[in-house]
Amino acid sequence: MTSMFAASRPRAIQKPDEGRPLVTKNWTSGHSYVVLAALTLTCLVPFSGKPFHVDDPLFVWTAQQIVQHPLDPYGFRVVWYTSSMPASEVVKNPPLASYYMAGIGMSAGWSERSLHVGFLLPALVVVLGTYYLASRCTQNPLLAGAATLLTPGFLVSSTNVMCDTMMLAVWILAIILWVEGLDRAKPLLLAGSALFISLCALTKYFGMALVPLLMAYSVARKRRFGSWAVYLLIPLVLLAAYQYWTRTLYGKGLLADAAGYAHSQNIQPGDSRVAKTVVGFGFVGGCALTGLTYATLLWSRRKIFLGLTVAGLAGVACAEGWIPVAFTGEHWNWVCTQLAFFVFGCISILALPIADWWKQKDDPQSLLLALWVVGTFVFAVFVNWTVNARSVLPLIPAVGILLARRVDPMTLRWRPRQMLKLLVPLAVAGIASLWITWADAQLADTARLAARHIQEKVGNYTSRVSFEGHWGFQYYMQSFGFRPVDFSSYDFEDGNLVVLPGNNDNVNDFPPEFIASRQVFKFDMKAGAATIQSAMGAGFYSDVWGPLPYAFGPVPPENYSVVWLTSPPPANLQP
Repeated sequence: MTSMFAASRPRAIQKPDEGRPLVTKNWTSGHSYVVLAALTLTCLVPFSGKPFHVDDPLFVWTAQQIVQHPLDPYGFRVVWYTSSMPASEVVKNPPLASYYMAGIGMSAGWSERSLHVGFLLPALVVVLGTYYLASRCTQNPLLAGAATLLTPGFLVSSTNVMCDTMMLAVWILAIILWVEGLDRAKPLLLAGSALFISLCALTKYFGMALVPLLMAYSVARKRRFGSWAVYLLIPLVLLAAYQYWTRTLYGKGLLADAAGYAHSQNIQPGDSRVAKTVVGFGFVGGCALTGLTYATLLWSRRKIFLGLTVAGLAGVACAEGWIPVAFTGEHWNWVCTQLAFFVFGCISILALPIADWWKQKDDPQSLLLALWVVGTFVFAVFVNWTVNARSVLPLIPAVGILLARRVDPMTLRWRPRQMLKLLVPLAVAGIASLWITWADAQLADTARLAARHIQEKVGNYTSRVSFEGHWGFQYYMQSFGFRPVDFSSYDFEDGNLVVLPGNNDNVNDFPPEFIASRQVFKFDMKAGAATIQSAMGAGFYSDVWGPLPYAFGPVPPENYSVVWLTSPPPANLQP
């Protein structure tokens, strides 16, 4: 008899009196896989029609380019900033996710639903792979899998068609193959892991971090270097080949180019390292929300008080301006209150690997999890060009596993109250995560609705209509035949119309002398939460938009302005 949250591996079945929690009879790991798969699909399938959002179009266009020119993924031009540029100068991620998408597009079509359904597979791999890894080191692997799934960072990322969830799926497969290869002394598994490490890095460059991570784990596991180390050279050789290939194609190696971009953009003049650190804490705590919701189970009252005190002081320092966190909205105190709670969540998260390693210093798995969390945190906060949820995502499975390890002692004997203590924080995190995912989907939908609305109103003037802004809005505007403004060649002619989204990137208004009139369309946002809204301090995809990964509260409407240049608008245009 074992718990639904407990592993039940055939080679290591334990009796109840050996310390496994009791919940239901004859529960096996197969049942856990089914439950996790069903829960994952239940959470994500309702969002399979989500419009393309943020950087999704870049991946879609790259995939469509691959279909036409398989060995030239970035051989097209795009207006993604203010002028037309080669895609190789715009895209800062490797192309493997787009190759995967190209296969989906060719077989199932390029609709949003087709591509989102195709990207359900990586999400399933992440959740089920987390369960498998957790079953090696905790009595509660089902909790680890569920705590990975029911976080804002994972759910929102998995409703996009960017590279992030796919990278994490390959990351977990690489770790599974490596640890199994070391345990069984199977060179074929080690070689397979080396291949997956390479694929991971070619999905997103952060995948290269697997090389030092698995090197450290292996040394701790074997107590010496061995022939296994040779396999970790394979990813380095393949990445060097990728650098050479892209340099031949585009005149510069894209791996080195992405690293240079991240370094140049990391800290801008006037930025504060302290402020970026506080924002980084907020993003980690908000994206891996279970660190906050489970805090009362994980830590003593004294430690919770200490953590809340530190987080509260950080919030007060931001509110008073002692820590210069950028914000342009009105409800600054409410933003800082949310930030303080998220900072506390991050403190809880970072304490997990420290406490786990301190308790089990000789356990290589503890070292692996600690380096996994801390290394990702350092990259996301101090190395990457911006703090965003996509960079935080890789640490979420490790946090789920550490959380499960931490609560193992309280599940030695099942009682209804203990089970309630486990499920309520998970349910709170899940409800909040689905809420945020819905809010992000609603925001994406306004871009598609706005493009359709504008097409209905000014479709007869398509040849004279241009637009600024990018992300999903650009994708849908271009699908209707409208062209993005290229400031390097744009002609300011009488009667031209330009659409300006209010909540978007790289939008520059025109001087008053060029504007004959302006019509504003508004789309109400009723989600009660936001992922991209500078007025609320929410910047899920970049802290440029705010110090929070997401924010709760009344959401301002999404505004789209249609500007006529030096000539009056058509009389029949109405909002």
